[in-house]
Amino acid sequence: TLLGVAAGLSFLITTHAFMTPNSNKGSVIKQTTQPLQMFDLPDFFSGLMGGGKDGDSASLPNPFAPEDKSTKTNIVAGASGYIGKSTVRESVRQGYNTIALVRDASKCDTSTPEGKASYGQYFEGATVIECDVCDPEALTLKMAELAAENNGIESIISCLASRSGIKKDAYKIDYQATLNCLESGCDESVKARHFVLLSAFCVKNPWLQFQQAKLKFEAALTAQNDMTYSIVRPTAFFKSVSGQLEVIQSGAPFVMFGDGEITSCNPISEADLATYLIDSIIDKSRENKIIDLGGPDVPLTMKKQGEMLYQAVGKEPNFIYAPVWLFDVIIDSLQWVADTFKSEGFENAAETGRIGKYYAVEPMLTTDPSEKFGTMTLQDHFNKIAVEGQEYDPYTSMFAKGPTTAEKKEKEEVSA
Repeated sequence: TLLGVAAGLSFLITTHAFMTPNSNKGSVIKQTTQPLQMFDLPDFFSGLMGGGKDGDSASLPNPFAPEDKSTKTNIVAGASGYIGKSTVRESVRQGYNTIALVRDASKCDTSTPEGKASYGQYFEGATVIECDVCDPEALTLKMAELAAENNGIESIISCLASRSGIKKDAYKIDYQATLNCLESGCDESVKARHFVLLSAFCVKNPWLQFQQAKLKFEAALTAQNDMTYSIVRPTAFFKSVSGQLEVIQSGAPFVMFGDGEITSCNPISEADLATYLIDSIIDKSRENKIIDLGGPDVPLTMKKQGEMLYQAVGKEPNFIYAPVWLFDVIIDSLQWVADTFKSEGFENAAETGRIGKYYAVEPMLTTDPSEKFGTMTLQDHFNKIAVEGQEYDPYTSMFAKGPTTAEKKEKEEVSA
């Protein structure tokens, strides 16, 4: 009998070890087993005999039972953004009790045609909460309320990012608002366990204001001891390299700088990135780590990206090459006006120019296999948006027009 029990224990331990996937290899298998507990032997033998401790009829925990994430609450800050809404959808898909924090809940109201078109497929199954992350007191009160209602907070994922990248916006959102989320999560009334930060690969070589703001928050996050954390720095989003779709569809040439091969990148899809962010909640190998992350592609130059986009729309490539020094002329002129006349507007314009130059000359590339994740390639994405169109974004869609309500409704009906 004892040999049989020993053999059974050995089987459980060995099988559990082999069933635990290595998430660093980008496996599509999700970890669904709970860590094997060290059994109290008297209770174990009592369980084998059909009884529990103190004569109750409690059964043994099943080490192969799926983890019930529905009891764990995950808060996504910046939920209405490009990556944020995909992260909400993935959080729900993985079974978490998901809270989507948004600035204006009326824009995300899926009972309206506009809200359904923009957020219907993303927010289904999540609880949408309106809260101003720039108001630390209101944010802490709201998180404390959510913690009390949901038996604590398992994790907070910050997908907050300034839209413009100018200094004022960057320090307001990328630093201070994100810090507010961290401090609220650490408050005694909340005590969230883990913080996942969506940062940016480009902070490795920071000469822009938004990069410095992000690094300032990263320093605050790594210095505290109240919450464990994972900092994810993606190379680039598919949206960021798709801005010229409408340009070439209209017949205009694809614009690149230098010879089109100055730099290269391996961007990651929003769905793959969202999966990585959610997986980071419980992946111990990513705990208290800073992780550079790119997609599955080989290094793609700007010229190669243009060729791929033309292939997707079925047209012959037509390129125009702009000299990089053009950036310097424009930036220096704007900065001179800003310094001479103390103009914040021209200072912001100069910073926008610097952002443009940065992405024209700096590589956004991971080559280590452990820093590449996902299954969707950039060509897959281009092929998709060439047929379906892409979500309008005034910061990345160069000549696209925002979709009308009627167009959104038609797209929603087609996708349904």
